[in-house]
Amino acid sequence: MGTVTAKHETNQPNTKSKRKWIYAKKPGGKFFRARQWVGYSLLLFFFIAPFIKINGNPFLMFNLIERKFSIFGNIFYPQDLHIFLFGMLIIMVCIFLFTVVYGRVWCGWTCPQTIFMELIFRRIEYLIEGDWLQQKKLNEGPDSDTRAWKKLLKHMIFLAISFFISNIFLAYIIGADALFKIMTDPVDQHLIGFISIIIFTLVFYGVFAYVREIVCTTICPYGRLQSVLLDDQSITVAYDVNRGEPRGKQRKGEEQEKGDCVDCNLCVQVCPTGIDIREGLQMECVSCTACIDACDAVMEKIHKPKRLIGFYAMGEITDKANYKKNNVRAIAYSGVLVILMTIFGFMIFNRSEIGGSVLRAKGSTYQVREDGTVSNLYTMELINKSGKDMPFDLKSVDENLKLEFVNHIHDLKKDGTATISFFLVAPKDYVKSYKTDVEVKIMSGDKVKRTLETTFIAPVAKK
Repeated sequence: MGTVTAKHETNQPNTKSKRKWIYAKKPGGKFFRARQWVGYSLLLFFFIAPFIKINGNPFLMFNLIERKFSIFGNIFYPQDLHIFLFGMLIIMVCIFLFTVVYGRVWCGWTCPQTIFMELIFRRIEYLIEGDWLQQKKLNEGPDSDTRAWKKLLKHMIFLAISFFISNIFLAYIIGADALFKIMTDPVDQHLIGFISIIIFTLVFYGVFAYVREIVCTTICPYGRLQSVLLDDQSITVAYDVNRGEPRGKQRKGEEQEKGDCVDCNLCVQVCPTGIDIREGLQMECVSCTACIDACDAVMEKIHKPKRLIGFYAMGEITDKANYKKNNVRAIAYSGVLVILMTIFGFMIFNRSEIGGSVLRAKGSTYQVREDGTVSNLYTMELINKSGKDMPFDLKSVDENLKLEFVNHIHDLKKDGTATISFFLVAPKDYVKSYKTDVEVKIMSGDKVKRTLETTFIAPVAKK
């Protein structure tokens, strides 16, 4: 299995600061264009998803405060936690599967940190401060009005975008309607919401203006999982050392034949995490493919085949002679993923529109009535998960048991709850044991929406 090293080289000289600031050259090429299509599509989805409504419910919402989640317009409550956990498990398996097969493609192509950093914040930086050499010259040069105005403009735009992102992020938590109230009502009416937006804004600004690639190289644990998940069948962004070495330009009169790598260092200059891909697979590599585009452009100019840096199985690079393709591990992960998605789909489509529970009233026992019947008092808690108003009624599955309501409720409002108290009454002669399992069905029209189980207790006649 290949080794993942934690090497972090930068394309700038040492400074007194411990932090070596990375100036990434502006990328371009076939893979970058594809990454833009993927990234901007995901950004569009991120920006509009909390504002889309299906049957009056948000397309996506994760309201941790009210413990209410909306996924594809379906409202999930704490009672549906098992479904939500299955969904999270499927996402994790997807990420692991892609890591086993394609390395850290998730990080370079779909991770929100990379998309925001490379496709928004760094693009603004290029627009205002220029390419990497101009940025470096600006930062290392003397203080001037031009430098001050550029820095002020850049950071003001960074703050504005961070503020916008924080509002979208909050919409996923509290919902778009609640966000609009915070935006339109006086600040003192939603002080906690306003403070939350300010905190999120400062966090996003700090991450994208200062922390940047450290999120990927140090904070995020996902990179460290590579050494566990990758094997010689895993496809990663790699440098073909067999073809590229010894690197350097071929000069007239030299007896030693050089490899295809001309040691131009463009692959290092475009790397957003500051590594040299030619030194092997490294933990900091996020598979963004910027080095592939840069190297391919050079290969075209010197009339050499492309993909000196490309997507290769680790075994192809480390031991090409003995490498044999084997997809068993990827197939196994895919099988697990199919099983999980099947279970998840079954849970979604067989999910009850009404959640609830029924228990005997606390501190109560059976009552023997004058007419010779036995009654038990129950409390039923119901919640409407259908996303619409719902008329309903309660009936006993066993026709020998009758329901007598203390408070009869006929309708459940959208996302509403109801607490109903009722008696179950049975003839004394009908009861054969002290404790009997009984069922109460919740009807809406002619359809049974949910059946709840409980116990009925009664005295048993001595023989």
